[in-house]
Amino acid sequence: MAEIAGKAAEGGPYFKKERINCSPDEEARLERLHFWRIINAFRFYSIHVKEQVRRAERQFQSLPQHHQDLLPNFLLKLSRISQCADHNQEVLQAIIHNSLHMFENMEYGERQDPRTVRPSSTFDMDKLKSTIKQFVRDWSEAGQAERDSCYKPIIQEIQRLFPTDKYDVSKVSVLVPGAGLGRLAWEIARLGYTCQGNEWSFFMLFCSNFVLNRCKEVNDLTLYPWIHQFSNNKKSSDQTRSIQFPDINPQSLPLDSDFSMVAGDFVEVYADPESWDCVATCFFIDTAHNVIEYVETIWKILKPGGVWINLGPLLYHFENMANELSVELSYEEIKTAMVKFGFHIEVEKESVQTTYTENDQSMLRYVYDCVFFVARKPAELYFNGQNEDQQGSSSPASKSPRRDCG
Repeated sequence: MAEIAGKAAEGGPYFKKERINCSPDEEARLERLHFWRIINAFRFYSIHVKEQVRRAERQFQSLPQHHQDLLPNFLLKLSRISQCADHNQEVLQAIIHNSLHMFENMEYGERQDPRTVRPSSTFDMDKLKSTIKQFVRDWSEAGQAERDSCYKPIIQEIQRLFPTDKYDVSKVSVLVPGAGLGRLAWEIARLGYTCQGNEWSFFMLFCSNFVLNRCKEVNDLTLYPWIHQFSNNKKSSDQTRSIQFPDINPQSLPLDSDFSMVAGDFVEVYADPESWDCVATCFFIDTAHNVIEYVETIWKILKPGGVWINLGPLLYHFENMANELSVELSYEEIKTAMVKFGFHIEVEKESVQTTYTENDQSMLRYVYDCVFFVARKPAELYFNGQNEDQQGSSSPASKSPRRDCG
């Protein structure tokens, strides 16, 4: 079973890194290389952005002088972008400052000389810039509408399925795979449920560790998430506008809350059968190499009578990656497989429109037409002939039936 994150003396929950069962020496070596590669990407950020700025300067200065004269503020705008990149770099440095010790059960060797920064790949820099936008989605006032469209339906279903008047919600266990920067899992824990987020990406893990364990003041920090977007800007100022985070104090969870984050690959970390009352997935299942493996894992780890709540599209992450397994299934095919596993689909909406890390001032905006469903692992398969009401009242999370006194 995945290890639950413990409490640090002062810094809040630690993260634990799940080990993969393979050659220990080789696994440790690859893990260290990967860890330091991502650390290097964080350090390389401002260099990367300023390379883009210098390219834009060169392109502008190649124009005829009378054309340049028509745009007297263009170079000032580029200078402002460089300043914003420097500020973002300060935040990124703070994020990785304590990264060596964020996992209780894993160390990554001696800290590299921070003055030594190697060029990062375009892939890693795109990942980092995307992660910066996650702060907008999860921890800024600007992301509230997006959270309402993505997270609120999931939270409302959890409250409907496990209401406080029928359940001791502190004993209702909810798993959030692909937790990102942790806001959905945090909100579920704030309602009193036992909630654990799971994340694989070091980009996400470094940032979620920072915001969940190090941030205490509301809107105390600033990022400039849109400076990388040089196209589709109506106003020059749109590119350099800022967001503040966190919009709520992440340390404000009730003292008795049970909230943790576990690092590692979902299908490798979660192997214990019948462990969870609810699995909540948001923009997650299309991160699979083989989405049926996700379905199978969720079926396995849910308790009898447990529910899977999902909202998201099917933009398969590995579809166009060389040397990566990727099986792109339609929702219809996934649903067919779910039913064959034994899931009962209780709620289904095939058109829930939402966005993902949207720049709401951009001239190009993507809208996802998502699928939302609630699927139950039937309890009757495991309870010799008991009806559904009997099964529900026997759940360890359920409260004793109320009796009206005459």
